[in-house]
Amino acid sequence: MYPILLVFAVGVAIAFERWVQLSRTRNKNQKLWESLQPVLAGGEFDNAREMVNKDDSALGQMLSMGLAYQGAVRRREDIEIAMEESMMEIIPQLEKRTPYVALFSNIATLLGLLGTIMGLIAAFTAVANANPAEKADLLSASISVAMNTTAFGLIAAIPLLIIHAMLTTTTARIVDSLEMVAVKALNIISHSAKRVDHG
Repeated sequence: MYPILLVFAVGVAIAFERWVQLSRTRNKNQKLWESLQPVLAGGEFDNAREMVNKDDSALGQMLSMGLAYQGAVRRREDIEIAMEESMMEIIPQLEKRTPYVALFSNIATLLGLLGTIMGLIAAFTAVANANPAEKADLLSASISVAMNTTAFGLIAAIPLLIIHAMLTTTTARIVDSLEMVAVKALNIISHSAKRVDHG
C-alpha cells in the first residue's frame, strides 16, 4: 500500500502544480486581452506591440509574433503563420506534465492488483501448510487483506483520473481562447490594413 500512497502523492503534487500554472496562465491571458483589445481596435499597433512585448503571458507571446509581422508585412497569411508557429511552442508548455497524472492513476490501479495477486499467492501458500481446522478462517482473512490493496489502488486512481480530465479540459479551453483571440486580432489588423490602403 505504501507504493500506492507514494504514487498518489506524486500524482496530486503534479496535478496541483499544473492547476496553479494553468489558472495563472488563464488569468494573465484574460487580463492582457482586456487591456489590449481597445488599443488594437483603435489601430494603435505601436502601443499594442509595446504592451505584448512587456507581457510574459502565453497570449502576449503569441500576439508579439503576429504584431511583429504586422509592422513589416501586411499580408494576413504571414501574420497568421507567425501566430500559429508561436502556438506550436505554447501548447506543449500548457500540456507538459499533465499526462503523468493519468499515468500515475494507471500505476496506482496496477499496483493495487499486483498487491492483491501477491496477497493471494501468500494466502494460498500459508493455507497449504495450515491445520485443516484453521484453513477456512486463515484463507478468508488473507483474501480480505489482499483485496484491500485493490480497493486502495482504486481509491487513489479514481480521483487522479478525474483531476486529469479537469486539467485536460482547462488546457483545451486556454488553447481555444488563444485561437479565438488570434482570429480577433487578425481581423482587427486586416481591417486596419484595408482602411490604410483605401485611405
